[in-house]
This record gives sequence, structure tokens and C-alpha cells, in this order.
Amino acid sequence: MIGELLHGMAQSTTQGFIGVSLIFVYLAWIVSIAMIRIKETKQEEHH
Repeated sequence: MIGELLHGMAQSTTQGFIGVSLIFVYLAWIVSIAMIRIKETKQEEHH
């Protein structure tokens, strides 16, 4: 999936390049927020 996005990004227009870049930023944001939530939940369980 990521390979297809990168391949398409390399052959796309500027708008496509920006769109795929924003998708990666969005995915990174979702993963980082999920990790923070998991960490907070684990800390609450220990109290």
C-alpha cells in the first residue's frame, strides 16, 4: 500500500504529490496520537 502511494507520488502532478504528502502526515498524526493514548491508559492502570 505504501509502495503504491510512493510510486504514484513519484509520477504524479504537484497537486498529487502534495495530497500524498498530506496523507502521510495525517497517518503519522493518527499513529502518534494513538501511542500517546495507549501510554496514558497504561499509566492510569498502574495508579
